[in-house]
Amino acid sequence: MRADRVFAYGAAAGLLGDLLLGDPRRGHPVAAFGRAAAAVERTLWRDHRGWGALHTAVCVGGATGLAALASRSVRTSPTASISLTAAATWAVVGGTSLGREARAVGGALAAGDLGVARERLPHLCGRDPQALDADGVARAVVESVAENTSDAVVGALVWGAVAGVPGLVAFRAVNTLDAMVGHKSPRHRRYGWASARLDDLAGWPGARLTAVLAAAAGPDPRGALRAWRADAHRHPSPNAGPVEASFAGALGVRLGGTLSYGGRVEHRPVLGGTGRAVQVHDIERAVRLSRRVGWLALGVSAVARVLLSRTGRVLSTRKGRTA
Repeated sequence: MRADRVFAYGAAAGLLGDLLLGDPRRGHPVAAFGRAAAAVERTLWRDHRGWGALHTAVCVGGATGLAALASRSVRTSPTASISLTAAATWAVVGGTSLGREARAVGGALAAGDLGVARERLPHLCGRDPQALDADGVARAVVESVAENTSDAVVGALVWGAVAGVPGLVAFRAVNTLDAMVGHKSPRHRRYGWASARLDDLAGWPGARLTAVLAAAAGPDPRGALRAWRADAHRHPSPNAGPVEASFAGALGVRLGGTLSYGGRVEHRPVLGGTGRAVQVHDIERAVRLSRRVGWLALGVSAVARVLLSRTGRVLSTRKGRTA
């Protein structure tokens, strides 16, 4: 069976598995990678970019190498190849858990229980929940749903289309490392530099595809494109900017503004400035948009995989004729 069909069938099965099962509460492969990466950090840590780059190379290279070996070992069996792709897709995407956590916070806010909403918010993002009122929590949830739609679903599918199972695993490894060491804490400002920059590069195509699909699938396509064009470049993150701006415009809300991370206050630009303030019911709207974007991304990635395979066959045929 051709590689493009293996990816299409396997990725669809993996995304369906995520929809039906979500993430396991114990023994998640990404959690296992995180523990291994933390162990490597304990061994290598120095307050130096070079040592951080080595940490990134060891962790991402090791995970990708294991994935490549696994793919190679099953390449002669279509059934095993599809199963491996499905398992890898299920392991690296997290759309269902993302929606579940967002809805849990939204449910607490709808019930008027700000305390519970604040307790649940760290499952979605690293902001200081005690510094947020109900509107601030709702806004944080919508922003997290938008950004993680790219990080937890679309980006992985894009790299899966490019490189199969190794691409899926490599993207999740890069994204996980960025979450672990890519922030600007005193310990990781230099050590996590390489992980943060690599995550920016790896996330670039998925973020743009997410923004396009949010505009296409949202209730206000023109608003999404307008907000993306006007506001995305003002966001400090090159990838979160397009995604959050497109979601803001599609949903007709304002995102961005003042927030706090680890006691550090940031004043971010407003995205979707013509929209209204985020309300609790917008959380459900964002989750639904995120799910539509994820399934559309599967279709786009499958088509892209077909085109890449055809291009490869054409180039191989031409090379054979000229040899």
